[in-house]
Amino acid sequence: MRSRAALCWSTSLLCLLFLSPVSPSTSSRPQWILQRVPVVLPEKTEDQPTPLFLSEARLDVASGCDPDCHKKATRLSYWDLRRLLAFETLHSDGRLTETAIGIYGYNPNLNTSPAYSSSGSSAKAQRSRVRRRREIFGHDGRFSIAGQNFLLKFPFSVAVKLSTGCSGTLVGDRHVLTAAHCVHDGKNYVKGAQKLRVGFLKSKQRDAPQSTMNLTNHVEGGPAQYTLPTKDKMKFQWIRVKRTHVPKGWIKGNANDIGMDFDYALLELKKPHKRRYMKLGVSPPAQRLPGRRVHFSGFDNDRPGQLVYRFCQAGEETPDLLYQHCDAQPGASGSGVYARMWDRRRGRWERKVIGVFSGHQWVEKLGVSQEFNVAVRITPLKYAQICYWIKGNFVDCREG
Repeated sequence: MRSRAALCWSTSLLCLLFLSPVSPSTSSRPQWILQRVPVVLPEKTEDQPTPLFLSEARLDVASGCDPDCHKKATRLSYWDLRRLLAFETLHSDGRLTETAIGIYGYNPNLNTSPAYSSSGSSAKAQRSRVRRRREIFGHDGRFSIAGQNFLLKFPFSVAVKLSTGCSGTLVGDRHVLTAAHCVHDGKNYVKGAQKLRVGFLKSKQRDAPQSTMNLTNHVEGGPAQYTLPTKDKMKFQWIRVKRTHVPKGWIKGNANDIGMDFDYALLELKKPHKRRYMKLGVSPPAQRLPGRRVHFSGFDNDRPGQLVYRFCQAGEETPDLLYQHCDAQPGASGSGVYARMWDRRRGRWERKVIGVFSGHQWVEKLGVSQEFNVAVRITPLKYAQICYWIKGNFVDCREG
């Protein structure tokens, strides 16, 4: 029988994640705090000119606006929010509509959510010079997930691939959350957006069952038991997208200088995917996350055909963005950023999607270089909007 040390030598990834489990006491468990969220309701829908679908999809985004720049942005008024949370819907037949929205139960002058903790300013920051980006910070901390018993097991099974090259996350029976830039370049919809497909990893062969535990359980405080994964032959099964929702805040000409705050989109599939999905949650302050840790899995382009998982500590944050140094490459953008905390109501640990991985920033400011990976946080208003897109009513979207 192989020793524990020998096993660690050959499977450093698994040992890193699984050894020395932590069992926090009930009193010290980080908990999801449910809060009343506003209501975002569609009001009027109008047809728009047919998109041109001219440009290729960008698999990452660039911004010269660093955390200080975002924190100095002017606080959005009620009318600003109505304009930016209005949305376009691209239908699979090429038809495009624009929907105005109403916001109820929200006071823009009162920060009632723990997700909103920074004060605004009327000063606008100047864009800094942006150079070629790299998305690996020092040692590459990404893990390729191998073996269908891991790939097809929650939470890894919620990660999907878009036909435009990005990643996405299952957040409903037939709904996928992704980044807006994966389907829209800020001016128009990209090539392939009209016939967009979502890929689900499936095994090409049926192997003997293995007894495995969830790969992320240890870093999230769970048990350490595991078996070695095998590199099963996997393939993608594709499902067409029926509708694509993109907030107007992302679309240039209607957004402020920091439209990255609205880099999210929701895809509705033509049929149910029949997999377990991950629930949405309002993004808590980073200090309330277990170890300030966030997780996400996606399909990085430098590891074709592989699902890549990573976790890291969250860094700076603004009301709409979360900065971190999780290693990532183009193709991972659109992945759902999630956390795992205790759900006191259900009496169990629960993973929830709290953001969307947007991309990488390399900013040179006053001669000093700064690098970030950025995720769009799910704020109470964004939760209300995305939840309505999924549920089709606001009654099921009042707590997030």
